[in-house]
Amino acid sequence: MNRWFQTPSPVLEVPRLQSRFVLGMRVDATSYVDATWRVLNWTRRRESRYVCVANVHMVMEAYDDPTFRAIVNEADLVTPDGMPLVWMLRRMGFPGQGRVYGPTLTLWILQEAARWGIPVGFYGGEPAMIVRITDRLIERFPGLRITYAYSPPFRPLTPAEDAAVVEAINASGARILFVGLGCPKQERWMAAHRGRVQAVMLGVGAAFGFLSGLVPQAPIWVQQIGMEWFFRLLMEPRRLWRRYVRHNPRFVVLAGRQLLSARNA
Repeated sequence: MNRWFQTPSPVLEVPRLQSRFVLGMRVDATSYVDATWRVLNWTRRRESRYVCVANVHMVMEAYDDPTFRAIVNEADLVTPDGMPLVWMLRRMGFPGQGRVYGPTLTLWILQEAARWGIPVGFYGGEPAMIVRITDRLIERFPGLRITYAYSPPFRPLTPAEDAAVVEAINASGARILFVGLGCPKQERWMAAHRGRVQAVMLGVGAAFGFLSGLVPQAPIWVQQIGMEWFFRLLMEPRRLWRRYVRHNPRFVVLAGRQLLSARNA
């Protein structure tokens, strides 16, 4: 991990993001340094924000559901998590764009949270996963303050239960909250709780499984060639096959049409 904050950084004005729209959904031209810097600045300002990490699945969910598309487009930051979105941004005016992968971004932010003593929390995943995450991360990042960790039931919470969750998160003092409910549930949850949860919320989905060590992560070379989806399909075929069969072919066709239309405009 890189230590790029060499001295205490003041709260600064966050520069305006540059973005492109992929099938109508916003994706920001950011980096690990930029995204981590933004999250820390929002944290120091004690602002309630939410961050989406975007892949093909999210783009297609947004394409099919205008309400969900609005939720992503209104996020405070949307990182290019999937390599197809990195390639799209490169074709759309950002030739140097790199991937900002949710699990890796999580580690960047946790490293700086440990360094600066910023309390963090985790919401989502299974109970055993949450226990493993907290144990492994405290070992990896000495000084990391995990003040909140909760695995909610899979069913929708009642209004009273939801209010209790919000109260517990805020009472914990967590100023960065990692949300692992899966797309599109986690993005909907963050949007509904912006302004209520007094923390910067990051919807990092599969990162919970990877960080706990309970879900295998694709090798780097597989990630770099954009085939991580296939690796994950091999690991969890019963859960993921419908998603990839439905979304991936349509994305290839629709994204190709978008690039061709822009080229001919």
